[in-house]
Amino acid sequence: MPRFSVVVPVHKVQGYLHACLDSVLGQSYRDLEVIAVDDRSPDGCGAILDAYAARDERVRVVHLPRNVGLGPARNAGMEQATGDYLFFLDGDDTLTPGALRAVADRLDETGAPDVLIFDYARTHWWGGTRRNVLAHLLAQASGGVFTAAERPEILDLLMVVWNKVYRRDFVAREGFVFPPGYYEDTPWTFPVLLSAGRIAALDRICVYYRQRRRGSILSTTSRRHFDVHEQYARVFRFVDARPALAHWRPFLHAKMGEHCLDILSKPDRLPPSDKGEFFRRTAEMFRAHRPEGTPVPPELRVLEGSYAGYVLRRQTGRAGRELGRRARRAGTATAARYTRARSAFRRPLDPDLAVYSAFSHRGVLGDPAAVHRAARELAPHIRGVWVLADEERAAGLPPDTEYVLLDSPGYRRVTERATYFVNNVNWSGALVKRPGSVHVHTHRGTPLKYQGADLLDRPGARLGFDVPQMLRRADRWDYSLVANRHSELVWERAFPCHFASLRSGSPRNDVLVAAPADRGRAVRERLGVPDGDTVVLYAPTRRDYRRDGLVERLDLARFAAELGEGRTLVVRLHPSLAAGPARGLGLSELHRRGVLVDATDEPEVQDVLLAADVLVTDYSSVMFDYALLDRPIVVYADDWDAYRASRGAYLDITAEAPGHVARSPWELAWLFDSGTWRDEEAARLRSAFRKRFCEFDDGRAAERVVRTLMLGEPMPERPAGPARVPAQAAGRDLLTPS
Repeated sequence: MPRFSVVVPVHKVQGYLHACLDSVLGQSYRDLEVIAVDDRSPDGCGAILDAYAARDERVRVVHLPRNVGLGPARNAGMEQATGDYLFFLDGDDTLTPGALRAVADRLDETGAPDVLIFDYARTHWWGGTRRNVLAHLLAQASGGVFTAAERPEILDLLMVVWNKVYRRDFVAREGFVFPPGYYEDTPWTFPVLLSAGRIAALDRICVYYRQRRRGSILSTTSRRHFDVHEQYARVFRFVDARPALAHWRPFLHAKMGEHCLDILSKPDRLPPSDKGEFFRRTAEMFRAHRPEGTPVPPELRVLEGSYAGYVLRRQTGRAGRELGRRARRAGTATAARYTRARSAFRRPLDPDLAVYSAFSHRGVLGDPAAVHRAARELAPHIRGVWVLADEERAAGLPPDTEYVLLDSPGYRRVTERATYFVNNVNWSGALVKRPGSVHVHTHRGTPLKYQGADLLDRPGARLGFDVPQMLRRADRWDYSLVANRHSELVWERAFPCHFASLRSGSPRNDVLVAAPADRGRAVRERLGVPDGDTVVLYAPTRRDYRRDGLVERLDLARFAAELGEGRTLVVRLHPSLAAGPARGLGLSELHRRGVLVDATDEPEVQDVLLAADVLVTDYSSVMFDYALLDRPIVVYADDWDAYRASRGAYLDITAEAPGHVARSPWELAWLFDSGTWRDEEAARLRSAFRKRFCEFDDGRAAERVVRTLMLGEPMPERPAGPARVPAQAAGRDLLTPS
């Protein structure tokens, strides 16, 4: 029998679940079991739990047949528990290092109390951590065991389930269970603490309580917050059934009033149209349960009046005056922007208008371009308009491609009326999302380096990034396209916003799956690659530990010479380096002399990938795309530690590489000279990598987006079996030894 049963109810927390489970299973105190309850989560939570259970025998998973809510999910886990003590941990929170050891020691020290209360800290999405402001109460109560009557101040602590552990036989004897609905902690914690004969306290932070920017149940605007009334009614019924607890009624009556008024004051809890009804129901309950002869505290006397009186009091308060002062001082530019927005809202959306942009309005490129092409074929009634930065970007566009220039009158007209917005970079802050519009964010590849909110603890990497502004713009997303479960988890954590992940695959990569062999050959001819040569593509990324992003990691002339006869080195720089000094430091001259081919200006990177026989890259996300071709990949990671320390990485690409890893120019040259770059081990590594990161790419991603999001059709199913592998571009030494 384990000492602790850690019950973890899980629903739509896949972005945080790994951190939660790792914080428990990585504890130095190992005498525990984890009862993870999949509350019919629609995302990947169930699969994550099963994977942990397969790796660690201490984990047991309960898959519920339907979504029942947090309280009943905890009950389901409690039924399976065998430990001495119950520990309820939410799936987006984490234990602090050493927490269970400290709890176990305190339980021993206090002689196995019914309940042990410990401290917590709020961890905010932007990186801040704030300790419980009432922590001093735990310090004051840390002498020995007590009851709630002996230390009533302990009931001023946050009345939640997860800042305590409970002796399981005490819970079973008293028959405590969680009710359904919101605020299920209330009718659990008050009865438990009032009934406990021996309570102990631990003045130590044991739980990090995650303050999510979006997605928290209690910060969701809904009528479900009316549940709080029934939850307090359950508390009062519990006290009524136990005459010995009658003296607690005045305290609980005041707590109920304070709690309900707090909910009413929050701007994100109740729909505005329901606030009056909530106040009236609170006032009725306040009168019905008021103990006879008990004076009403001054701060609760508002519940003896009308809702209009409550509103007037709120409006005349200091907070209202401060908000009014700030509103009067708002800049004229902001006021003008919102005036335009209100004017635009008077005109209806055009259901047949889509606006596209890619790479900060650089052209008809990437995922948005693939979606646009599919929409023209499958939904020709939808007019597609591209946003371009300037007329120079418009040069070379097909004559039938409609476009507008950024911030022009035409741009304002189409963005005010469009129903569909497709982009791989956030739209500017001036664009106001209208109700009914559909914003599709395609991203720019599978993330290896930290993104979004994860940059907050990387000050060097976020130079030039305004993360809060980035997230405010991401609040407009309705759908986030993902090519694999890894991306789904990362985007949901890095962008804590309201959007749905669409397992569509990457539209830009449809061509990698479906392209005929002659497309790669045509690109090779355009690049001037000699017929029959093996193309070695070198695609480095930028470095965040250098202001200009450029780090000369490789002598390109020497590498090209070491590759030898019959191999052509093609170089494609990261787009952010294309206009910088990299080309002037030798790349352009080497291209002019025919030492290598500079393919940086090729508009579509997928064409360059199709032309290549092997990819050499460092930490560029292009490796995830190239893996679709099932051709050799070599990772050149001579500065991996510096890169990871400066930018942060979601996986160790040297340990989970798609092929062999070289850590010096000499190792890289040896891999090609010996033929190791394409041996059986390289194929094994590539196969595992491809299976993990090319999961949803089957050549129909763009079709999936158009049919699902624009035409309202069901998601097209993926074919059974492995994805099609495109034909090899060519290259004689792929078939014969070097």
